[in-house]
Amino acid sequence: MKTVAIIPARLESSRLPRKALADICGMPMIVHVFKRCLYSAVLSDVFVATDSDEIRSVVEEAGGKVVMTASKHATGTDRIAEAAKEIDTDIVVDVQGDEALVNPESIDKVVQPLIQDPSLNMGILVNPFNRRNSPSDIKVVVDENMDVLYMSRADLPSDARTENPNLLKAYHIIPYRKKFLLQYASWTPGYLETTEYNEFLRGLEKGYKIRAVRVESDAISVDTEEDLAYVRQEMLSDSYFRKYS
Repeated sequence: MKTVAIIPARLESSRLPRKALADICGMPMIVHVFKRCLYSAVLSDVFVATDSDEIRSVVEEAGGKVVMTASKHATGTDRIAEAAKEIDTDIVVDVQGDEALVNPESIDKVVQPLIQDPSLNMGILVNPFNRRNSPSDIKVVVDENMDVLYMSRADLPSDARTENPNLLKAYHIIPYRKKFLLQYASWTPGYLETTEYNEFLRGLEKGYKIRAVRVESDAISVDTEEDLAYVRQEMLSDSYFRKYS
């Protein structure tokens, strides 16, 4: 079963403009992400999907592969769906372009349920989380089978009656079966997706399962200047960074 990663990247991020090209220890963030994906055992290839000639130039200069997409896409999922149409693969792994500390072993783990269970169309990584009142982080609630019940920018489960309940955070590595991804991108965003500003709710609203895979990870999505400072500090002691730098 062939599996590729597609990394969606745009230049004008609303929360942290030009973050795809933000310098992290002497290297643009998007370059960190694609170079780390190359260490995954399950991936056959890695592509960056973008509408920016500037991002394309940076990635290609670093030896990466780029698929140019339209500028109209409101979400990264829609962008990778356009790119995936021209790529021969069974599974597409959406590796968000701001996951600068992505662990290649985590990519391998989140793909396994789709390989083992033909009924699954989509998955997501989750990791333990203890920061409260952080709307830039997507919290995930799962059932006993690790299927996602809901995702929210609010703190879930609630602490209204239970002090400091354990939280899980979305670690934005999302595998899809290619056929399902193309169907997914054709659906009109629903009420929950547009309310939460989270395209991964689109599948839940249609009644499809999203299988969560829990990993222990300090990786975070870079959405703020504080996130960027944290990643820069962590990168200094990162074992994969030492390999590709």
